[in-house]
Amino acid sequence: MIAENCTFRRDPRVRREAKALHSAGHQVSVVCPKEKQRPWYDRIDGVSVYGFPQFYAGISAWGYFVEYIYSTLAIAVLSLVVLVRENFDVIHVANAPDTLVLTIIPYKAIGKRIIYDQHDLCPELYQARFPHFSPRLLRLLLWLERQSYALADHVIVPNESYKQTAITRGQIAESKITVVRNGPDLESLSVQDVDVELRRRSKNIIVYTGVIGFQDGLDSLCRILHRLRYNLGREDFCCVVIGDGDALPRVKVLARELQVAENVWFTGWLDDPERYLRCLNTADICVSPELSNGYNDRSTFVKIMEYMAVGKPIVSFRLAETRCSAQHSALYVGANDEREFAVQVARLMDDPVLRSELGQRGRHRIRKQLAWQYSVPKLLDSYDRCLRIRNVSRKSSNTRSAQEQPVSLPLE
Repeated sequence: MIAENCTFRRDPRVRREAKALHSAGHQVSVVCPKEKQRPWYDRIDGVSVYGFPQFYAGISAWGYFVEYIYSTLAIAVLSLVVLVRENFDVIHVANAPDTLVLTIIPYKAIGKRIIYDQHDLCPELYQARFPHFSPRLLRLLLWLERQSYALADHVIVPNESYKQTAITRGQIAESKITVVRNGPDLESLSVQDVDVELRRRSKNIIVYTGVIGFQDGLDSLCRILHRLRYNLGREDFCCVVIGDGDALPRVKVLARELQVAENVWFTGWLDDPERYLRCLNTADICVSPELSNGYNDRSTFVKIMEYMAVGKPIVSFRLAETRCSAQHSALYVGANDEREFAVQVARLMDDPVLRSELGQRGRHRIRKQLAWQYSVPKLLDSYDRCLRIRNVSRKSSNTRSAQEQPVSLPLE
């Protein structure tokens, strides 16, 4: 498996996929960014993890492009190491970025099967991050996406919106696409304790978790909190932001400028799973402030599923895939209306009964329909299809070789 934008421990989708494949009897190796202070090769829960040092080239579009080229080269080298040391039949590529397609071309040529696991719609992600985007770079991203689709023997996507993109923009047959949703692993969310220190901070704890990129709406969240405090007169809250990302420094500056910094606690990544769960369990309200755009509308956010799994009420903008996931366990705000978002947060602050009802609906939906256990069979079926294709190809090749063997005739 190949992943570029997150370490193994911090990428819940890759980690769950690797665990499921290992449990099913597959030998699994993962190439991904290396955690600081950890070796370039590690063995985690039966999975071989090969890490490369992360390289940061700034927050401009071309800075990201340089970073991706470096990562692509590093992944190409490590994937060759895996081939020599362990060999593999299937190479599972998890975007972003789609420059990773360049690393799989040689493996396709020697008969390896390709699974393209589309975590992100990279062209839409680029447009969301950079409003003044370069049309030339956008065309390049669309071309890389098309090549990723074209080389794949099977495509995995997290939701129906991505599936429709693969069918329409990628011209992929529906039979070659499997929806593997980002459901939470219920076993990993078993801790029910609260964080006593956090509980003392305020009677109303608001929680955001996840990556803090420019498309993730943390600037919007700061403006929402400003409205909550200064327009609605609510000072009785603490907003806990759990996570990190390239937009975090700007978000902290904005929080100070909007005079809400004393109401916000930026924890960074919480690498201790139990501490993370205690913070999540302490939440009274969970928020998903991603603004409506071509990327966010069609994406499934892991945070939404985790909020639901621990029975927390959610406030979100009205995004298509968020509504598909959360359904009646959230309050939705339309038209990127930050004032109304603040109103709905205040509504939940004052209505513990509604908070409980929304939370119970979310927990029930996860346990009965969306937990990771329901996605595992679909993931394994994708691999079965790829391996059947490989076996059929081998049989055909062997048959042709036998038929084409030269026949020795006796000389007269």
